[in-house]
Parts: sequence; structure tokens; C-alpha cells
Amino acid sequence: MTGAATFHENEPHHNDIAHRLNWLRAGVLGANDGIVSVAAIVVGVAGATTDTGPILLAGAAGVVGGAISMALGEYVSVSSQKDSQHALIEKERRELAEQPEEELEELAAIYQGKGLSSETARTVARELTAHDALGAHLSAELNIDEADIVSPWHAAFASAIAFLTGAVLPMLAILLPPESVRIPLTFVAVLVALAATGAVGAWIGGGSKLKAAIRVVIGGAVALVATFAIGNALGASGIV
Repeated sequence: MTGAATFHENEPHHNDIAHRLNWLRAGVLGANDGIVSVAAIVVGVAGATTDTGPILLAGAAGVVGGAISMALGEYVSVSSQKDSQHALIEKERRELAEQPEEELEELAAIYQGKGLSSETARTVARELTAHDALGAHLSAELNIDEADIVSPWHAAFASAIAFLTGAVLPMLAILLPPESVRIPLTFVAVLVALAATGAVGAWIGGGSKLKAAIRVVIGGAVALVATFAIGNALGASGIV
């Protein structure tokens, strides 16, 4: 035994696990969006026409447009979050440089508020400040890890890939089977996939997998029925 620092050194830290689970959850939700949105498009077009060309064209447009939209939305969201976090970090850095004693007292008060005695809280605050003052304050006050700020580009890329992964299923389900069974098979494939993504999302979040799967399946079924009915009505009317 070489010291306390080596205990369980191969075990992942809780924050690392939470971070990875958040990414996995976001990926599942992105795939779910790809499944529902593209399936709704191709089923709607298939309700209006049996020609493969328009279905392929509409589906491809939905896939590309949806992936870009997801990536752009994630990039803007994460960029705003990153800018806010950087502003808070700079504010804390400035306060530590200008008011070190006040910041030390503030850190001690935080730990005292968590249940430590006044003396222990001050000892902890002093030792953490000596080790990494900025990191200690960011963690205790703002729950921010300076080294763990998400890149907007990484988030955008991951979101687009997740969407594309989900979008592949309805495209294959509507294009590969014979014309006579393409719509029912697409319904079945999409609803089964949605049940799976709903259950996985619930498992990641610690919720009920059955309830989540049912909610997602009902929502997806409503979207498919609605778009198919609209496409079928437009096709029967001769408008398209």
C-alpha cells in the first residue's frame, strides 16, 4: 500500500460517470428525435404517393435538415453555457486576486453550512485554497470544473451523429420492403425502436423503463398517424 491516494485508483469518479451518462442520455434523445421526425416525414409522403422517388427525396431532406438543425441548436446552447461559465470563472479569479481573505471566509462558511464545525471548515478552506484556490471556489460555490467545460463543436457533432443514427431506421424501413407492406413495417420498426430508446433513456435517468417506453411509443404513434392521415388526405384530394 503506497498511500491513501492510491485507494480504488481504477474506479471511475462519480463526476466522470455523471458526465458520461449525460452524454449518453443526450445521444439517446438525439437518436429518438431522428427516428420520430424522419419517420413522420416519410410516412406522410408515403400516405400521399407510392412512388419511391418523392419518399426518398423528402426523407433525405429531413435527415440532412434535421441533423444540421440539431447540431446548430446544440452548438448555440452549449456556446451560451460555455460563455456563462467562463464569465463566472473570470469573476471568481478576479475576486480571489482582489479579496483573498473575504473569499477564504466565504469558502469556510460554505463548508460550515454543510455541517462542518467552524474550526474544521476553516482548516478545510485553508488547505483547499493552498492547493487550488480557484478550483476550490468553483467547485464549492458554482459546481463548475474548469477542466470539464463541454466544447460546443463536440456537442454539435455528437448531436448530429445521434440524429443521423436514429434517422437511418425509418429510411431503411420505408425504402427496402415491398410497396404493399412498407407503411405497416415502418410503423412497427419505428415504434419498437422508440420503445427501446425510451427504456434506455429511463434506465440512464433511473426512472421507470416501462412508463418511459409507453410515453415515447404513444407520442411516436400519434406523430405517425397524424402525418400519414394528412398525406393520405392530400393524396386522395389530388392536390399532390
